[in-house]
Amino acid sequence: MSNQPATGATVAITVLEALAAAGSHTVFGLPGTHNLAFWDGAPAPGRPASRLVSVRHEQTAVYAADGWARASGRLGAAVVTTGPGAANTLAAFGEAAMSGSPLVLVASEVPHRVVEAGLQRTLHQSKDQAGMFSALGKGIFTPRSAAAVAGDLAGAITTALTPPQGPVYLDIPADILRGPAAGAVPPPDLPARTVDEPALQAAAELVNSAPSVAIWAGGGVIEAGATEMLSCLASRLQAPVITTFSSRGALRRDDPSNVALPPHEPEVEDLLSRAELLLAFGSDFDGLMTKNATLRLPSAIIDVNADLSRTSFGYDGVMPVLGDAGMAIKGLLELTEPRHKGLVQEVAALKERVWDRLSSDPRTSEAVTFVASVERAVAGHAVVINDMTIPGYWLGNYYCPGRTRSVQYPVGWGTLGYALPASVGAAFAGERPVLAVCGDGGFMFAVGELATIAQEHLPVTVLLVDDGGYGMLRYGHQRGHGPVPGADLLTPDFVQLAGAFGIGATRVRSVGEPLESALRRALGSGEPQVVVCEASLFPPKTTSPRWEEPA
Repeated sequence: MSNQPATGATVAITVLEALAAAGSHTVFGLPGTHNLAFWDGAPAPGRPASRLVSVRHEQTAVYAADGWARASGRLGAAVVTTGPGAANTLAAFGEAAMSGSPLVLVASEVPHRVVEAGLQRTLHQSKDQAGMFSALGKGIFTPRSAAAVAGDLAGAITTALTPPQGPVYLDIPADILRGPAAGAVPPPDLPARTVDEPALQAAAELVNSAPSVAIWAGGGVIEAGATEMLSCLASRLQAPVITTFSSRGALRRDDPSNVALPPHEPEVEDLLSRAELLLAFGSDFDGLMTKNATLRLPSAIIDVNADLSRTSFGYDGVMPVLGDAGMAIKGLLELTEPRHKGLVQEVAALKERVWDRLSSDPRTSEAVTFVASVERAVAGHAVVINDMTIPGYWLGNYYCPGRTRSVQYPVGWGTLGYALPASVGAAFAGERPVLAVCGDGGFMFAVGELATIAQEHLPVTVLLVDDGGYGMLRYGHQRGHGPVPGADLLTPDFVQLAGAFGIGATRVRSVGEPLESALRRALGSGEPQVVVCEASLFPPKTTSPRWEEPA
Protein backbone atom coordinates (compact mmCIF):
# COMPACT_ATOMS: atom_id res chain seq x y z
CA MET A 1 0.00 0.00 0.00
CA SER A 2 1.31 3.43 -0.89
CA ASN A 3 2.13 5.77 1.97
CA GLN A 4 0.94 8.74 -0.05
CA PRO A 5 -2.25 10.28 1.35
CA ALA A 6 -5.42 9.52 -0.56
CA THR A 7 -6.78 12.37 -2.63
CA GLY A 8 -9.06 14.50 -0.47
CA ALA A 9 -8.13 12.66 2.74
CA THR A 10 -8.04 14.70 5.92
CA VAL A 11 -5.13 14.67 8.32
CA ALA A 12 -7.31 12.77 10.83
CA ILE A 13 -7.99 9.96 8.38
CA THR A 14 -4.34 9.62 7.41
CA VAL A 15 -3.53 9.33 11.12
CA LEU A 16 -5.94 6.38 11.41
CA GLU A 17 -4.48 4.83 8.25
CA ALA A 18 -0.92 5.12 9.58
CA LEU A 19 -1.90 3.67 12.97
CA ALA A 20 -3.54 0.71 11.25
CA ALA A 21 -0.41 0.11 9.17
CA ALA A 22 1.62 0.11 12.40
CA GLY A 23 -0.57 -2.58 14.00
CA SER A 24 -3.21 -0.52 15.79
CA HIS A 25 -6.17 -2.03 13.97
CA THR A 26 -8.50 -0.82 16.72
CA VAL A 27 -8.22 2.67 18.21
CA PHE A 28 -10.08 3.66 21.36
CA GLY A 29 -11.39 7.13 21.96
CA LEU A 30 -14.09 9.59 22.85
CA PRO A 31 -15.47 12.08 20.33
CA GLY A 32 -15.46 15.76 21.21
CA THR A 33 -15.85 19.13 19.54
CA HIS A 34 -12.22 19.35 18.48
CA ASN A 35 -11.55 15.78 17.33
CA LEU A 36 -14.72 14.88 15.40
CA ALA A 37 -12.61 14.70 12.23
CA PHE A 38 -11.58 11.21 13.33
CA TRP A 39 -15.22 10.10 13.21
CA ASP A 40 -16.39 12.20 10.23
CA GLY A 41 -14.28 10.94 7.35
CA ALA A 42 -13.67 7.59 5.73
CA PRO A 43 -10.52 6.07 4.23
CA ALA A 44 -10.17 5.73 0.50
CA PRO A 45 -10.86 2.28 -1.05
CA GLY A 46 -7.94 -0.04 -0.52
CA ARG A 47 -6.52 2.08 2.32
CA PRO A 48 -7.64 0.46 5.59
CA ALA A 49 -7.84 2.67 8.63
CA SER A 50 -8.10 1.71 12.27
CA ARG A 51 -11.54 0.94 13.60
CA LEU A 52 -12.66 3.54 16.14
CA VAL A 53 -14.28 2.23 19.32
CA SER A 54 -15.97 4.86 21.48
CA VAL A 55 -15.54 4.31 25.20
CA ARG A 56 -17.15 6.24 28.05
CA HIS A 57 -14.24 8.24 29.44
CA GLU A 58 -10.91 9.49 28.13
CA GLN A 59 -9.00 7.72 30.89
CA THR A 60 -10.54 4.41 29.89
CA ALA A 61 -9.60 5.03 26.25
CA VAL A 62 -5.93 4.83 27.21
CA TYR A 63 -6.50 1.89 29.55
CA ALA A 64 -8.19 0.09 26.65
CA ALA A 65 -5.27 0.91 24.35
CA ASP A 66 -2.91 -0.41 27.03
CA GLY A 67 -4.97 -3.61 27.40
CA TRP A 68 -4.83 -4.04 23.62
CA ALA A 69 -1.04 -3.57 23.56
CA ARG A 70 -0.37 -6.01 26.40
CA ALA A 71 -2.69 -8.68 25.01
CA SER A 72 -1.61 -8.41 21.37
CA GLY A 73 2.00 -7.31 21.51
CA ARG A 74 1.15 -4.62 18.97
CA LEU A 75 1.01 -0.84 19.17
CA GLY A 76 -1.93 0.53 21.15
CA ALA A 77 -3.61 3.81 20.22
CA ALA A 78 -6.16 6.24 21.63
CA VAL A 79 -7.65 9.50 20.35
CA VAL A 80 -9.11 12.12 22.69
CA THR A 81 -10.17 15.71 22.57
CA THR A 82 -8.55 18.91 23.82
CA GLY A 83 -7.92 20.24 27.33
CA PRO A 84 -9.92 18.29 29.92
CA GLY A 85 -10.18 15.38 27.50
CA ALA A 86 -6.41 15.12 27.29
CA ALA A 87 -6.00 15.73 31.04
CA ASN A 88 -8.42 12.91 31.83
CA THR A 89 -5.97 10.39 30.32
CA LEU A 90 -3.04 11.13 32.62
CA ALA A 91 -3.49 8.31 35.16
CA ALA A 92 -3.83 5.70 32.42
CA PHE A 93 -0.95 7.23 30.44
CA GLY A 94 1.20 7.05 33.58
CA GLU A 95 0.39 3.37 34.06
CA ALA A 96 1.42 2.67 30.47
CA ALA A 97 4.64 4.61 31.04
CA MET A 98 5.60 2.76 34.21
CA SER A 99 4.71 -0.63 32.69
CA GLY A 100 6.41 0.02 29.34
CA SER A 101 3.34 -0.36 27.16
CA PRO A 102 3.82 0.81 23.55
CA LEU A 103 0.98 3.15 22.64
CA VAL A 104 0.36 6.46 20.91
CA LEU A 105 -2.08 8.93 22.45
CA VAL A 106 -3.34 11.43 19.86
CA ALA A 107 -5.07 14.46 21.36
CA SER A 108 -6.56 17.38 19.53
CA GLU A 109 -5.48 20.92 20.40
CA VAL A 110 -7.27 24.24 20.08
CA PRO A 111 -7.37 25.44 16.45
CA HIS A 112 -4.04 26.79 15.29
CA ARG A 113 -5.68 29.94 13.97
CA VAL A 114 -6.92 30.70 17.52
CA VAL A 115 -3.39 30.56 18.86
CA GLU A 116 -2.09 32.68 16.00
CA ALA A 117 -4.78 35.26 16.82
CA GLY A 118 -3.37 35.53 20.35
CA LEU A 119 -6.43 34.25 22.24
CA GLN A 120 -5.59 32.63 25.57
CA ARG A 121 -8.91 31.65 27.14
CA THR A 122 -10.85 29.81 24.43
CA LEU A 123 -12.81 26.57 24.84
CA HIS A 124 -10.70 23.70 26.26
CA GLN A 125 -7.47 25.66 25.99
CA SER A 126 -4.59 24.80 28.35
CA LYS A 127 -1.51 26.84 29.04
CA ASP A 128 0.66 23.89 28.01
CA GLN A 129 -1.34 20.80 27.16
CA ALA A 130 1.64 18.76 25.97
CA GLY A 131 3.56 19.77 29.08
CA MET A 132 1.19 17.73 31.23
CA PHE A 133 2.66 14.59 29.64
CA SER A 134 6.33 15.55 29.65
CA ALA A 135 7.12 13.78 32.94
CA LEU A 136 5.49 10.55 31.77
CA GLY A 137 5.76 10.18 28.02
CA LYS A 138 8.62 8.49 26.23
CA GLY A 139 8.22 11.14 23.56
CA ILE A 140 6.21 14.32 23.04
CA PHE A 141 5.27 15.49 19.53
CA THR A 142 3.39 18.71 18.70
CA PRO A 143 3.11 19.17 14.91
CA ARG A 144 1.59 22.50 13.91
CA SER A 145 1.09 21.96 10.19
CA ALA A 146 -0.30 19.19 7.98
CA ALA A 147 3.16 18.62 6.54
CA ALA A 148 4.67 18.21 10.01
CA VAL A 149 2.07 15.64 11.07
CA ALA A 150 3.43 12.93 8.76
CA GLY A 151 6.96 13.04 10.10
CA ASP A 152 5.95 13.48 13.71
CA LEU A 153 3.46 10.61 13.59
CA ALA A 154 6.11 8.31 12.14
CA GLY A 155 8.46 9.48 14.87
CA ALA A 156 5.86 8.87 17.55
CA ILE A 157 5.18 5.31 16.36
CA THR A 158 8.91 4.57 16.11
CA THR A 159 9.55 5.95 19.60
CA ALA A 160 6.73 3.93 21.16
CA LEU A 161 7.90 0.65 19.58
CA THR A 162 11.64 1.05 20.08
CA PRO A 163 12.88 -0.92 23.12
CA PRO A 164 12.43 -0.13 25.92
CA GLN A 165 8.89 0.49 24.73
CA GLY A 166 6.53 3.08 26.17
CA PRO A 167 3.69 5.53 25.54
CA VAL A 168 4.06 8.59 23.34
CA TYR A 169 1.95 11.74 23.26
CA LEU A 170 1.07 13.63 20.07
CA ASP A 171 -1.33 16.54 19.70
CA ILE A 172 -2.70 18.14 16.54
CA PRO A 173 -4.76 21.37 16.33
CA ALA A 174 -8.40 20.81 15.46
CA ASP A 175 -8.32 22.84 12.25
CA ILE A 176 -5.31 20.89 10.99
CA LEU A 177 -7.05 17.57 11.79
CA ARG A 178 -9.99 18.63 9.61
CA GLY A 179 -7.78 19.97 6.83
CA PRO A 180 -6.31 18.14 3.84
CA ALA A 181 -3.36 15.83 4.39
CA ALA A 182 0.01 16.86 3.04
CA GLY A 183 2.81 14.37 2.56
CA ALA A 184 3.31 10.69 3.22
CA VAL A 185 3.52 9.09 6.65
CA PRO A 186 6.76 7.08 6.53
CA PRO A 187 6.75 3.60 8.08
CA PRO A 188 8.37 3.33 11.52
CA ASP A 189 12.15 3.10 11.45
CA LEU A 190 12.88 0.57 14.19
CA PRO A 191 16.50 -0.11 15.14
CA ALA A 192 17.96 -3.58 14.74
CA ARG A 193 17.98 -5.72 17.86
CA THR A 194 21.58 -6.04 19.04
CA VAL A 195 23.64 -6.93 22.09
CA ASP A 196 27.05 -5.77 23.29
CA GLU A 197 29.10 -8.80 22.18
CA PRO A 198 32.24 -8.19 24.34
CA ALA A 199 30.08 -7.64 27.42
CA LEU A 200 28.10 -10.79 26.63
CA GLN A 201 31.30 -12.79 26.25
CA ALA A 202 32.43 -11.60 29.67
CA ALA A 203 29.02 -12.47 31.08
CA ALA A 204 29.26 -15.98 29.66
CA GLU A 205 32.61 -16.48 31.38
CA LEU A 206 31.02 -15.52 34.71
CA VAL A 207 28.13 -17.91 34.09
CA ASN A 208 30.49 -20.77 33.27
CA SER A 209 32.51 -20.19 36.44
CA ALA A 210 29.53 -19.83 38.80
CA PRO A 211 28.65 -22.98 40.77
CA SER A 212 24.94 -22.19 40.59
CA VAL A 213 22.78 -19.83 38.54
CA ALA A 214 19.24 -18.48 38.82
CA ILE A 215 17.40 -16.56 36.09
CA TRP A 216 15.24 -13.44 36.50
CA ALA A 217 13.07 -12.98 33.39
CA GLY A 218 11.41 -9.62 32.82
CA GLY A 219 9.02 -8.24 30.24
CA GLY A 220 11.87 -7.75 27.78
CA VAL A 221 11.86 -11.52 27.21
CA ILE A 222 8.22 -11.40 26.10
CA GLU A 223 8.84 -8.31 23.97
CA ALA A 224 11.73 -10.07 22.22
CA GLY A 225 9.73 -13.25 21.59
CA ALA A 226 12.44 -15.24 23.34
CA THR A 227 10.44 -17.57 25.58
CA GLU A 228 11.45 -20.83 23.90
CA MET A 229 15.11 -19.85 24.01
CA LEU A 230 14.68 -18.89 27.67
CA SER A 231 13.43 -22.38 28.46
CA CYS A 232 16.40 -23.89 26.60
CA LEU A 233 18.89 -21.70 28.46
CA ALA A 234 17.32 -22.51 31.82
CA SER A 235 17.56 -26.21 31.03
CA ARG A 236 21.16 -25.83 29.84
CA LEU A 237 22.15 -24.06 33.06
CA GLN A 238 19.85 -26.10 35.33
CA ALA A 239 18.59 -22.77 36.59
CA PRO A 240 15.29 -21.91 38.27
CA VAL A 241 13.45 -19.03 36.59
CA ILE A 242 11.63 -16.18 38.34
CA THR A 243 9.14 -14.42 36.06
CA THR A 244 8.23 -10.83 36.87
CA PHE A 245 4.78 -9.27 36.80
CA SER A 246 5.16 -8.49 33.08
CA SER A 247 6.54 -11.87 32.01
CA ARG A 248 3.96 -14.26 33.44
CA GLY A 249 3.57 -17.18 31.04
CA ALA A 250 7.12 -16.96 29.69
CA LEU A 251 7.56 -20.65 30.53
CA ARG A 252 5.11 -23.52 30.21
CA ARG A 253 3.29 -24.53 33.37
CA ASP A 254 5.13 -27.87 33.43
CA ASP A 255 8.59 -26.49 32.66
CA PRO A 256 10.89 -27.82 35.44
CA SER A 257 12.59 -24.42 35.69
CA ASN A 258 9.37 -22.46 36.16
CA VAL A 259 9.17 -21.38 39.80
CA ALA A 260 5.75 -19.85 39.06
CA LEU A 261 5.72 -18.06 42.42
CA PRO A 262 6.70 -14.53 43.41
CA PRO A 263 10.10 -14.02 45.03
CA HIS A 264 8.39 -12.51 48.09
CA GLU A 265 7.60 -15.97 49.46
CA PRO A 266 10.36 -16.86 51.96
CA GLU A 267 11.18 -20.19 50.31
CA VAL A 268 11.64 -18.53 46.91
CA GLU A 269 13.74 -15.70 48.31
CA ASP A 270 15.93 -18.25 50.08
CA LEU A 271 16.46 -20.17 46.83
CA LEU A 272 17.43 -16.97 45.00
CA SER A 273 19.83 -15.89 47.72
CA ARG A 274 21.66 -19.23 47.59
CA ALA A 275 22.46 -18.90 43.88
CA GLU A 276 26.01 -17.76 43.16
CA LEU A 277 24.88 -15.72 40.17
CA LEU A 278 21.64 -14.12 39.00
CA LEU A 279 21.17 -13.81 35.26
CA ALA A 280 18.55 -11.13 34.54
CA PHE A 281 16.94 -10.32 31.20
CA GLY A 282 14.77 -7.32 30.34
CA SER A 283 13.72 -6.27 33.85
CA ASP A 284 13.92 -2.96 35.68
CA PHE A 285 14.06 -4.59 39.14
CA ASP A 286 11.16 -2.43 40.30
CA GLY A 287 10.47 -1.83 43.94
CA LEU A 288 7.42 -4.10 44.17
CA MET A 289 9.30 -7.10 42.77
CA THR A 290 12.36 -6.51 44.96
CA LYS A 291 10.68 -5.23 48.15
CA ASN A 292 12.26 -1.84 47.48
CA ALA A 293 15.66 -3.46 46.90
CA THR A 294 15.60 -5.38 50.19
CA LEU A 295 14.93 -8.76 48.53
CA ARG A 296 17.93 -11.03 49.12
CA LEU A 297 19.60 -11.66 45.77
CA PRO A 298 22.93 -13.21 44.77
CA SER A 299 26.00 -11.04 45.26
CA ALA A 300 26.72 -11.21 41.52
CA ILE A 301 24.09 -10.09 39.00
CA ILE A 302 24.36 -9.99 35.20
CA ASP A 303 21.73 -7.53 34.05
CA VAL A 304 20.83 -7.52 30.34
CA ASN A 305 18.77 -4.48 29.41
CA ALA A 306 17.98 -2.37 26.35
CA ASP A 307 18.41 0.71 28.55
CA LEU A 308 21.21 0.62 31.10
CA SER A 309 19.61 3.40 33.12
CA ARG A 310 16.98 0.82 34.15
CA THR A 311 19.33 -1.81 35.55
CA SER A 312 19.31 -3.25 39.06
CA PHE A 313 18.65 -0.18 41.18
CA GLY A 314 19.76 -0.62 44.76
CA TYR A 315 22.01 -3.65 44.27
CA ASP A 316 25.80 -3.95 44.23
CA GLY A 317 27.80 -6.41 42.18
CA VAL A 318 25.88 -5.73 38.98
CA MET A 319 27.46 -6.36 35.58
CA PRO A 320 25.35 -4.52 32.99
CA VAL A 321 25.03 -5.81 29.43
CA LEU A 322 23.45 -3.44 26.94
CA GLY A 323 21.19 -5.21 24.48
CA ASP A 324 18.08 -7.06 23.53
CA ALA A 325 17.01 -9.90 25.83
CA GLY A 326 16.44 -12.28 22.92
CA MET A 327 19.83 -11.62 21.35
CA ALA A 328 21.51 -12.07 24.72
CA ILE A 329 19.75 -15.37 25.46
CA LYS A 330 20.60 -16.66 21.98
CA GLY A 331 24.25 -15.70 22.49
CA LEU A 332 24.46 -17.33 25.91
CA LEU A 333 23.04 -20.54 24.51
CA GLU A 334 26.11 -20.66 22.28
CA LEU A 335 28.65 -19.41 24.83
CA THR A 336 27.74 -21.30 28.01
CA GLU A 337 28.54 -24.85 29.01
CA PRO A 338 25.70 -27.31 29.76
CA ARG A 339 25.22 -28.54 33.31
CA HIS A 340 23.78 -31.76 34.68
CA LYS A 341 22.55 -30.45 38.02
CA GLY A 342 21.74 -27.18 39.69
CA LEU A 343 19.18 -25.34 41.77
CA VAL A 344 16.43 -26.32 39.34
CA GLN A 345 16.30 -29.68 41.09
CA GLU A 346 14.81 -27.95 44.13
CA VAL A 347 11.97 -26.21 42.30
CA ALA A 348 9.29 -28.91 42.39
CA ALA A 349 9.66 -29.54 46.13
CA LEU A 350 9.82 -25.80 46.80
CA LYS A 351 6.52 -25.16 45.05
CA GLU A 352 4.87 -27.97 46.97
CA ARG A 353 6.10 -26.54 50.28
CA VAL A 354 4.85 -23.04 49.50
CA TRP A 355 1.40 -24.17 48.41
CA ASP A 356 1.09 -26.53 51.38
CA ARG A 357 1.95 -23.69 53.76
CA LEU A 358 -0.46 -21.25 52.12
CA SER A 359 -3.24 -23.86 52.08
CA SER A 360 -2.80 -24.78 55.73
CA ASP A 361 -2.63 -21.18 56.96
CA PRO A 362 -6.19 -20.18 57.94
CA ARG A 363 -5.49 -16.62 56.82
CA THR A 364 -4.58 -17.54 53.23
CA SER A 365 -6.37 -20.86 52.65
CA GLU A 366 -9.42 -19.14 51.15
CA ALA A 367 -7.22 -17.22 48.71
CA VAL A 368 -5.55 -20.46 47.62
CA THR A 369 -8.99 -21.91 46.90
CA PHE A 370 -9.85 -18.72 45.00
CA VAL A 371 -6.76 -18.96 42.76
CA ALA A 372 -7.41 -22.65 42.09
CA SER A 373 -11.06 -22.02 41.23
CA VAL A 374 -10.20 -19.29 38.74
CA GLU A 375 -7.36 -21.30 37.25
CA ARG A 376 -9.58 -24.33 36.65
CA ALA A 377 -12.40 -22.23 35.22
CA VAL A 378 -10.10 -20.32 32.87
CA ALA A 379 -8.21 -23.48 31.85
CA GLY A 380 -5.69 -21.40 29.94
CA HIS A 381 -8.27 -20.22 27.41
CA ALA A 382 -8.86 -16.64 28.60
CA VAL A 383 -6.88 -13.47 29.14
CA VAL A 384 -6.99 -12.59 32.85
CA ILE A 385 -6.82 -8.88 33.63
CA ASN A 386 -6.35 -7.95 37.26
CA ASP A 387 -7.10 -4.71 39.01
CA MET A 388 -5.23 -3.36 42.03
CA THR A 389 -7.33 -5.37 44.44
CA ILE A 390 -6.52 -8.23 46.82
CA PRO A 391 -7.99 -10.86 44.44
CA GLY A 392 -5.92 -9.26 41.67
CA TYR A 393 -2.79 -9.40 43.83
CA TRP A 394 -3.27 -13.13 44.25
CA LEU A 395 -3.95 -13.87 40.60
CA GLY A 396 -1.32 -11.45 39.29
CA ASN A 397 1.33 -13.28 41.30
CA TYR A 398 0.18 -16.87 41.81
CA TYR A 399 -1.91 -17.75 38.74
CA CYS A 400 0.26 -19.62 36.23
CA PRO A 401 -1.11 -19.07 32.71
CA GLY A 402 1.23 -21.27 30.67
CA ARG A 403 1.28 -18.88 27.72
CA THR A 404 2.40 -15.32 27.17
CA ARG A 405 0.19 -12.22 27.15
CA SER A 406 -2.48 -14.03 29.17
CA VAL A 407 -2.20 -12.08 32.43
CA GLN A 408 -2.24 -8.32 32.97
CA TYR A 409 -1.48 -6.60 36.25
CA PRO A 410 -1.28 -2.77 36.50
CA VAL A 411 1.56 -2.78 38.95
CA GLY A 412 3.75 -0.32 37.08
CA TRP A 413 2.07 2.68 38.65
CA GLY A 414 -0.53 0.80 40.68
CA THR A 415 -3.55 2.52 39.15
CA LEU A 416 -6.90 1.45 40.57
CA GLY A 417 -9.64 1.02 37.97
CA TYR A 418 -7.50 -0.56 35.22
CA ALA A 419 -9.07 -3.99 34.72
CA LEU A 420 -12.54 -3.18 33.39
CA PRO A 421 -11.49 -0.74 30.63
CA ALA A 422 -8.36 -2.74 29.77
CA SER A 423 -10.60 -5.74 29.17
CA VAL A 424 -12.24 -3.80 26.33
CA GLY A 425 -8.89 -3.49 24.58
CA ALA A 426 -7.90 -7.09 25.25
CA ALA A 427 -11.23 -8.34 23.90
CA PHE A 428 -10.59 -6.56 20.59
CA ALA A 429 -7.00 -7.85 20.47
CA GLY A 430 -7.73 -11.54 20.00
CA GLU A 431 -10.19 -14.39 19.77
CA ARG A 432 -10.00 -15.50 23.40
CA PRO A 433 -12.52 -14.54 26.09
CA VAL A 434 -11.40 -12.06 28.74
CA LEU A 435 -11.77 -12.22 32.50
CA ALA A 436 -11.59 -8.84 34.28
CA VAL A 437 -10.94 -9.28 38.01
CA CYS A 438 -12.14 -6.27 40.03
CA GLY A 439 -12.87 -5.31 43.59
CA ASP A 440 -16.05 -3.44 44.39
CA GLY A 441 -14.08 -0.20 44.87
CA GLY A 442 -12.01 -0.24 41.68
CA PHE A 443 -14.93 -1.44 39.59
CA MET A 444 -16.76 1.83 40.26
CA PHE A 445 -13.87 3.85 38.80
CA ALA A 446 -14.86 2.77 35.29
CA VAL A 447 -18.34 1.31 35.64
CA GLY A 448 -19.39 3.09 32.43
CA GLU A 449 -17.38 0.60 30.40
CA LEU A 450 -20.10 -1.95 31.05
CA ALA A 451 -21.94 0.05 28.41
CA THR A 452 -19.06 -0.34 25.94
CA ILE A 453 -18.82 -4.08 26.63
CA ALA A 454 -22.57 -4.47 26.09
CA GLN A 455 -22.74 -2.22 23.03
CA GLU A 456 -19.81 -3.97 21.33
CA HIS A 457 -21.02 -7.39 22.50
CA LEU A 458 -17.60 -8.33 23.81
CA PRO A 459 -16.75 -11.75 25.32
CA VAL A 460 -15.80 -10.18 28.65
CA THR A 461 -16.63 -11.69 32.02
CA VAL A 462 -16.26 -9.37 34.97
CA LEU A 463 -15.39 -11.15 38.21
CA LEU A 464 -16.34 -8.63 40.87
CA VAL A 465 -15.13 -9.68 44.32
CA ASP A 466 -17.27 -7.70 46.74
CA ASP A 467 -16.08 -7.12 50.30
CA GLY A 468 -17.90 -3.82 50.73
CA GLY A 469 -14.89 -1.52 50.58
CA TYR A 470 -11.17 -1.10 50.06
CA GLY A 471 -9.90 -4.33 51.56
CA MET A 472 -6.21 -3.52 51.29
CA LEU A 473 -6.69 -0.24 53.13
CA ARG A 474 -8.49 -2.09 55.88
CA TYR A 475 -5.56 -4.46 56.24
CA GLY A 476 -2.73 -2.01 55.76
CA HIS A 477 -4.03 0.70 58.09
CA GLN A 478 -6.44 -0.89 60.49
CA ARG A 479 -4.12 -3.58 61.92
CA GLY A 480 -6.40 -4.04 64.88
CA HIS A 481 -6.92 -0.36 65.68
CA GLY A 482 -10.56 0.07 64.72
CA PRO A 483 -12.31 1.25 61.55
CA VAL A 484 -10.38 2.99 58.80
CA PRO A 485 -12.10 6.18 57.58
CA GLY A 486 -13.08 5.89 53.95
CA ALA A 487 -12.41 2.16 53.60
CA ASP A 488 -16.05 1.06 53.90
CA LEU A 489 -18.17 1.82 50.83
CA LEU A 490 -21.82 2.07 49.98
CA THR A 491 -22.13 -0.08 46.87
CA PRO A 492 -25.02 -0.77 44.52
CA ASP A 493 -26.66 -4.11 43.89
CA PHE A 494 -24.12 -5.19 41.28
CA VAL A 495 -26.36 -7.88 39.81
CA GLN A 496 -29.12 -5.37 39.16
CA LEU A 497 -26.58 -2.85 37.88
CA ALA A 498 -25.31 -5.32 35.29
CA GLY A 499 -28.89 -6.08 34.32
CA ALA A 500 -29.49 -2.38 33.68
CA PHE A 501 -26.90 -2.64 30.90
CA GLY A 502 -28.49 -5.82 29.55
CA ILE A 503 -25.66 -7.96 30.89
CA GLY A 504 -26.31 -11.29 32.57
CA ALA A 505 -25.09 -11.55 36.14
CA THR A 506 -24.68 -14.20 38.83
CA ARG A 507 -23.98 -13.87 42.54
CA VAL A 508 -22.01 -16.50 44.46
CA ARG A 509 -20.98 -16.63 48.11
CA SER A 510 -18.12 -19.13 47.94
CA VAL A 511 -14.71 -18.96 46.24
CA GLY A 512 -14.78 -22.72 45.68
CA GLU A 513 -16.97 -24.80 43.37
CA PRO A 514 -19.81 -22.24 43.08
CA LEU A 515 -17.37 -19.63 41.80
CA GLU A 516 -15.66 -22.08 39.46
CA SER A 517 -18.99 -23.19 37.96
CA ALA A 518 -20.24 -19.64 37.53
CA LEU A 519 -17.04 -18.59 35.80
CA ARG A 520 -17.09 -21.62 33.49
CA ARG A 521 -20.61 -20.78 32.37
CA ALA A 522 -19.86 -17.09 31.94
CA LEU A 523 -16.62 -17.54 30.02
CA GLY A 524 -18.10 -20.28 27.87
CA SER A 525 -21.09 -18.19 26.85
CA GLY A 526 -19.12 -15.82 24.63
CA GLU A 527 -21.37 -13.05 25.98
CA PRO A 528 -20.79 -10.12 28.33
CA GLN A 529 -21.26 -11.44 31.86
CA VAL A 530 -20.76 -10.35 35.46
CA VAL A 531 -20.04 -12.75 38.32
CA VAL A 532 -20.32 -11.17 41.77
CA CYS A 533 -18.46 -13.10 44.45
CA GLU A 534 -18.95 -12.09 48.07
CA ALA A 535 -15.59 -12.71 49.73
CA SER A 536 -12.95 -10.97 51.80
CA LEU A 537 -9.48 -12.33 51.10
CA PHE A 538 -6.32 -11.94 53.15
CA PRO A 539 -3.54 -10.22 51.12
CA PRO A 540 -0.51 -12.14 49.85
CA LYS A 541 3.16 -11.60 50.75
CA THR A 542 3.59 -9.54 47.57
CA THR A 543 1.94 -6.48 49.17
CA SER A 544 4.25 -4.09 50.98
CA PRO A 545 2.43 -4.12 54.37
CA ARG A 546 3.30 -7.84 54.57
CA TRP A 547 6.94 -7.71 53.44
CA GLU A 548 8.34 -7.59 56.95
CA GLU A 549 6.02 -10.19 58.44
CA PRO A 550 7.60 -13.47 59.51
CA ALA A 551 7.01 -16.46 57.29
